[in-house]
Amino acid sequence: MQKKPKSARIALVGETAEITEAKNKTLVGVKGRIIDETKSTITIQDGRKTKKIIKEQIKMTINGKTIDGNNIIGRPETRIKQ
Repeated sequence: MQKKPKSARIALVGETAEITEAKNKTLVGVKGRIIDETKSTITIQDGRKTKKIIKEQIKMTINGKTIDGNNIIGRPETRIKQ
């Protein structure tokens, strides 16, 4: 039985993030402000462009900390109050 990763208890909206690893290599290096979050995606505003990114396919850096997207899957309001 595989152990479920512990979810990160942070609010992401408003934070600046940079994608450091991704299944889709064109996303690596995308940097911008997180403007929306759903159960399985985040939306990053990169200049005038917005990109909707699937959480489970990325690793990102926020405030110098690396966050595995698998650890933040789930509704933000549920994850934060755990």
